[in-house]
Parts: sequence; C-alpha cells; structure tokens
Amino acid sequence: MRSGLRAVVAGATALAALTLAGCGGSANDSGGGKLDVVASFYPLEFIARTVGGDAVHVTTLTAPGVEPHDLELTPKQVGEIAEAKLVLFEKDLQPAVDEAVEQNAKDAGFDVAPAAQLEATGADFEEHGEGAEAAAHKDDALDPHFWLDPVRYAAVVKAVEDRLVSVDSANAAGYHERAKALLAQVGKLDTDYKTGLASCRLKTFVTSHEAFAYLAKRYGLTMVGIAGFTPDAEPAPARIKEVQDIVKAQHVTTIFYEELVSPKVAETIAKDVGVKTAVLSPIEGLSDANSQETYLTLMRQNLQELQKANGCS
Repeated sequence: MRSGLRAVVAGATALAALTLAGCGGSANDSGGGKLDVVASFYPLEFIARTVGGDAVHVTTLTAPGVEPHDLELTPKQVGEIAEAKLVLFEKDLQPAVDEAVEQNAKDAGFDVAPAAQLEATGADFEEHGEGAEAAAHKDDALDPHFWLDPVRYAAVVKAVEDRLVSVDSANAAGYHERAKALLAQVGKLDTDYKTGLASCRLKTFVTSHEAFAYLAKRYGLTMVGIAGFTPDAEPAPARIKEVQDIVKAQHVTTIFYEELVSPKVAETIAKDVGVKTAVLSPIEGLSDANSQETYLTLMRQNLQELQKANGCS
C-alpha cells in the first residue's frame, strides 16, 4: 500500500460515517427496494449486473477510464461500502478496498479470490526486479487476473450467484436463471478460445503488462510481459532489451498494449524491431473508447487479435 493510504482511508471512513449519520434512510433502499451491491472493479461489476438483473442496484468503485490498480477511495465510496448488503472484491488487488471492507463491511464483503483458485503463474509482480529476493517473490506471488481465463471466471460467476441467493433468497429463482445464461455464454467463450487458438503458427505473444498468464496457460500459449504487475510501470532498459531479443528470435509480429495506460513503451519497442502494435484488453475497466463493450465482447476481440497476431488457422 502506498505511503499515507491507510490514513486517507481512515479519514474517509470517519467522514463517511458522519455523513451517513446525518442523513436518514439506508443505501439499501436507494434502488427502490433492490439489493444494494458494490463491485470493486469492472469484471465483478459485469457479473453483479448480469446475474443480479433487476433485483440489484450495482455501484462500481473503479470509474471508467481509471486503472484499477491505482484506485483510491473517496469518502462517498467508503460510505457506499459501509451501507451495501454485498461488496464484491478481490483481496490484494486493490489495497484501499481491502482496508475499507475490513473496517466497514466485514459481513457484507465477499472476496472472490478463493473461488478463482489463484495460482503463482510466474508473472513478475516485482516489475522485473533483480536478485534472489525478487526471484523468490515472483515464484510465490498469486496472479490476480483470473477473469482472463473463462474457466476461472465461470467459477467466480457461480460463487457470486450462490452469495446473492444467500443474501437475497426471495429473488433466488431470477439469480439462478440469469447465472445459468451467463455461464452458458462463458462456456461458449472457453470453447471458442480452445478451437481458435489450437493451431497457431506462433505460440508467443508480447503484452504491455503480465495480465494474461492464466489465458496463456489455459490455451497453450506463452506470454511475455514488458512490465510486471503494474501496467504503467517503467520497465528497465535490460527488460526492454530482453523483449526485443525474444521478438526477433521468435518472429513475433505484434506488440500488444492496453486501453487504460500509455502505449508509448510498446510503440517504441515495436518501432525498434519493425513489428506492429495492437490492443489486447486486460478488461480491468472500460474507457470512453470502449464504453459500449462488455466482458464477453472484449474477450472475443482479444481472441481475434491473438489469432491475427499469431497466425492461427
């Protein structure tokens, strides 16, 4: 957690408590009798809205265009967490959310990480640090990007469905029906990825940060990240040289970047080695440019980009 964040969250908590104490009624009634749900970032918001349907009122903490890893909470958002009946979050992804849930919503908080069965994928969360300590951390760090693997995402959909039913049993039938439909769509997505990436001329793809390790592992590809866990981290010159060497040796055709951070590093590497650039969305949040897209449509766009870059028939 960045310096001073604990104090910021604590101050926001206190201010939110005073604000809530001064206004009558509960946020659980703000949606016309709907269940008040807070989702920490877009992949969980999509599940909450899709499975919850008209039975829920969903608030997301990560606004469009904001990089989820950088989230800091406002007093209003801390108040929303405190008042919600259900708070969907992934522990250790957004420290400010973890602390706000711990302080204000222990009963309402639902950490989806256990359902996702996170693993240490080998993705570098020390920004390609050097030395034995960094290497050991790389081996042990759990990769949070479960949603880019449709199988893990389906497991989280099911877990959220069960939690919604537990919190709001009166609307159980609707939750079950909508979850079944979403699970069918996610299952089709998995099938299409398996088929679409089964016969690729290239097996390696290069991305601006290491968000795609689960996807690569699931479908038999190899991910090379320019940066580590933090998308906008500045990679060391030695890492840039490593990536350039991989691109040349393996005849990689494309350097992928993402919507919410600057493409400058990816574009520089691509120019230096004479390859193309394209967007491969980590689907951590929407932006103005893709505000009409959904998790499902963005995953399908990613599949098309991977097929094009890797020569998949």
